[in-house]
Amino acid sequence: MNSPLAYQRSGVTAGDDRTLFAQTMEYVAATAGLFAFGAWLGRDLSGGVGIVAFIAAFACLIGMRFAVRKSLGLTVGLLAVFGLLIGLAVAPTLAYYASMDPSALWEAGGATALFIAGLGAVGYATRRDLTTLARVCFWALVALIIFGIVLIFVQVPGGALIYSVIGLVIFAGFTVIDFQRVRRSTDVRSAPFLAASIFLDIVNVFLFFLTIFSGGQER
Repeated sequence: MNSPLAYQRSGVTAGDDRTLFAQTMEYVAATAGLFAFGAWLGRDLSGGVGIVAFIAAFACLIGMRFAVRKSLGLTVGLLAVFGLLIGLAVAPTLAYYASMDPSALWEAGGATALFIAGLGAVGYATRRDLTTLARVCFWALVALIIFGIVLIFVQVPGGALIYSVIGLVIFAGFTVIDFQRVRRSTDVRSAPFLAASIFLDIVNVFLFFLTIFSGGQER
């Protein structure tokens, strides 16, 4: 167990550590709530509108990088809009599964909660430097994106399931990394960015589980 002195030597007090974690998790919860609201609002939207919302959501992420220099409130506001837009972006997909296999939504939600809680605890407790793992996960994600593009044009037996399983492995790494970043960060202004990263982990893991529990049905 680490003593308070150990925290002081690392530049982070135990109290600051818990405060940043609580703040980050509050942002994650609020963003998830806005995501759910956006998914409900966009349940009748077309896929094309979803793509536009997806692009706008990542524009908000870019905007957060500039906003944090001027106002923490503006940064948090952009995070909120980001969560709402991601909800709108995935709404057509969620509506499809709700009509075809609603049980898959509940199963994916439960599995995602256990997945994030378990790996998040591992990441938060890990003291080992995960820089190498971060690089491996980044390049693995690039390879997965390329594989996903290939699946659009080439019919691969079980391709959707393979894609989702590999994606879960990659985002297991990202989840561990992001929760370690929460523990190591000393700047409260980083909380919105940490929340955005963890929220993206949650959304991606949920969508991967959704594909798996629906038996590899492709939307």
